[in-house]
Amino acid sequence: MATASPILGIDLGTTNSLVGVVDSGFPILLADADGARLTPSAVHYAADGCVTVGAAAVRQRAIDPTRTVTSVKRLIGRRAGEAEWKPAYDLKALGKSPAEGSADILKHLKAIAESALETEVSRAVITVPAYFNDAQRNETKRAGELAGLTVERIVSEPTAAALAYGLDKLEENKKIAVYDLGGGTFDISILEMRDGVFQVLATAGDTQLGGDDIDRALADWILRASALPSDSAIQHARLIAAAEEAKKKLSAEAEFTVELPFFQDTANLSVRVQRSDLDAIAQPLIERTRLHCRRALLDAGLSAADLDDVILVGGSTRMPLVRQVVQDIFGREPNVSQNPDEAVGLGAVIQAGILSGALRNVVLLDVTPLSLGIETFGGLMNIIIPRNSTIPCRAGEMFTNAVANQQEMLIRVLQGERELAKDNWELGRIAVPFPPGPKGSARVGVQFAIDANGILQVLARDTATNTDTILEIQNSAVDVDDEKVEKMIAESVDFAFEDMNERIWTEAHLKSEELLKAVDEALEQCAGLVPEDEVEKIKVAASEVRNVMQAELHDARALKAANQLLDDATQQLAVLLVERAMEAALERKLS
Repeated sequence: MATASPILGIDLGTTNSLVGVVDSGFPILLADADGARLTPSAVHYAADGCVTVGAAAVRQRAIDPTRTVTSVKRLIGRRAGEAEWKPAYDLKALGKSPAEGSADILKHLKAIAESALETEVSRAVITVPAYFNDAQRNETKRAGELAGLTVERIVSEPTAAALAYGLDKLEENKKIAVYDLGGGTFDISILEMRDGVFQVLATAGDTQLGGDDIDRALADWILRASALPSDSAIQHARLIAAAEEAKKKLSAEAEFTVELPFFQDTANLSVRVQRSDLDAIAQPLIERTRLHCRRALLDAGLSAADLDDVILVGGSTRMPLVRQVVQDIFGREPNVSQNPDEAVGLGAVIQAGILSGALRNVVLLDVTPLSLGIETFGGLMNIIIPRNSTIPCRAGEMFTNAVANQQEMLIRVLQGERELAKDNWELGRIAVPFPPGPKGSARVGVQFAIDANGILQVLARDTATNTDTILEIQNSAVDVDDEKVEKMIAESVDFAFEDMNERIWTEAHLKSEELLKAVDEALEQCAGLVPEDEVEKIKVAASEVRNVMQAELHDARALKAANQLLDDATQQLAVLLVERAMEAALERKLS
């Protein structure tokens, strides 16, 4: 069944995971010994050291919730306590990291594949949410390595889903939206299919929104409706499992009764849930996806009417409410021709087939979710690689020292959409030393390169010595609250005018400082050569520039106008300086 050197396609999901391979030119998802393709992303660590993965681990959650790890994907690549979601278990107490928990799931998927293929496998493509940053992608890759896999490619989930639909469902030049609401994350991507190429035009999303949140909200509602107390982790785990079952049933039925015998001592829990109850509970959560959809369309320069199709991905999209909201957002019924639980996994298998050569004539182009750049003099953000740039990509610029006798250049690598460096995220920093010299004498080339896995490498080169300093961003989220990605993009829109005014003000302020220094030096050099009324005119203009600079309100327009007036007032002085310089040069030539 297996081909030479097969590459597995793996959807490492928050709630469920899948594994597959290309067989005889067809992408297939592999089933376990029980015939199930979906493997619950759950791991139970018994006190005696026994590790159980999948459905068996889920069954343990109800009786041993503190040793049963679920939704670990929400914790990967984050510092302890950083995520808003707080699980019932404590990974530190279990002696595990999120990457190690994910690795145990991947080991299980690897074993399923090796059993089905009857051969060892060591290579894989793994999917991640589009909004996973460098640290989360790297930790996912590390989890694969801990599981004994060489991770050939990290692929964004919406893009993988588009591959699944694209093989036989989409025609040339179609633009589609991929609405992916999974167990723990939400992604929306706008893609264009052109000449066999999947081009991602824009992406947005929420890394802390998914079906798990609906389950918890419904569980809280059920508990309140029952009027029974809940004071143990076991009771909470039973409630979550019951809420998830109710949510699934209510996708097809109008009502469902939750029954939990002996929930509180001898008291049974019995609550009837209407679909309208679930809709009221889920509505605020689902509505959060609306803004991200609109932002992705705006970033792509499209309206909903420009789309040829809207694809649903993720088990949560089976809910009638979700489909209704999607139809309202995009003005069309969503495409539900593929199994939403399996689309990402199938796309991962297709990408694995492309890399192994088992599938051909399909190309995947992913994009950067946020802009990347460096801080420049004055605290401004200088973008090197814009948001939504197709990766892999490479870009660079040349920079110089802004201050005389500067001995090194500190390069702060930033990620974000704001105009000022302080409002963006610092991913890392490197210092490039060079000999002290006049302002503008040093020249440092800065190059950003993002590989196919979305991992950033920064190279800084002192052109005088050709000495390279390289920084590979491996833990970009360690000192950054990466769950605020969506908030940052929203703020870049909300504060667009204020940010732009501050950028213009900063640039004008830097020009004012240079201009005032140059004017003072010129007046000193040309003392006695400029008429008094002209000198007075220059001093008045310079004084106005200083007054505007010192004002509490940063009025960029007023400062630019003051700079222009001073520039105009010094025209005669500038001509005089040029003449004196030419005379001095001529004297040196003749002497």
